[in-house]
Amino acid sequence: MKIPKERRTYCPSCKKHAIHEVLEAKRRKASELKWGQRQFRRVTSGYRGYPRPLPSRNKPIKKLDLRYKCKECGKSHIKRSSFRAGKVEFVM
Repeated sequence: MKIPKERRTYCPSCKKHAIHEVLEAKRRKASELKWGQRQFRRVTSGYRGYPRPLPSRNKPIKKLDLRYKCKECGKSHIKRSSFRAGKVEFVM
């Protein structure tokens, strides 16, 4: 899918519409200290198995997280896309 490199959209820090540079946000590793992950580790520890039925299959393509960097103030924010794309290409 082709996505424009620049886009005019709302900047939460400037509180107005401005031109933003569009980048693909890299997913960071999930924290092991979150409550859900701590609970999961506790439940799966020992001789017990997986706490719920294993997922039969995952969706082959995930939704994108796009990072918008404001050209005026330089701050960036992440917006979850409403579409799925296997391969992303940023074009002018």
